[in-house]
Amino acid sequence: MDELLAVVLAAMAEALFEALIEIVLVGLASLLLRGIDKFFKAVSDVNPVATTFALGLLGALVGFLSIAVYPHPFVHPSRFHGVSVILSPLITGFAMSQLGRFLRSHGNRVTPMETFGYGSAFAFAIALVRFLMLR
Repeated sequence: MDELLAVVLAAMAEALFEALIEIVLVGLASLLLRGIDKFFKAVSDVNPVATTFALGLLGALVGFLSIAVYPHPFVHPSRFHGVSVILSPLITGFAMSQLGRFLRSHGNRVTPMETFGYGSAFAFAIALVRFLMLR
């Protein structure tokens, strides 16, 4: 029973740490996208599927770049290796939606990246690339 608890806690810690890394990466990407916000705002208003695809490609590129910088897993894989591919983008999407809510409440404009759907799509692409490339 203690071993099962340790495995579950390790899987949760892996997902939370991966989410923290992804939140930082998505936050940096959000800052960079503020410079070309008009382009993404126009595309996301017209075609949200194209915006999701573009942010997924951008996330995959960031995933490849993160592997070039640090070609090792961020945390030692647990028995539930791969759970962070699902959980960390959800946590990251929630964090980005809260950032968007905070910015809106203070009268600032919000980029598409600062919503749950687009933020989690970007983070999912990062997590998937790192998972597939660092097995």
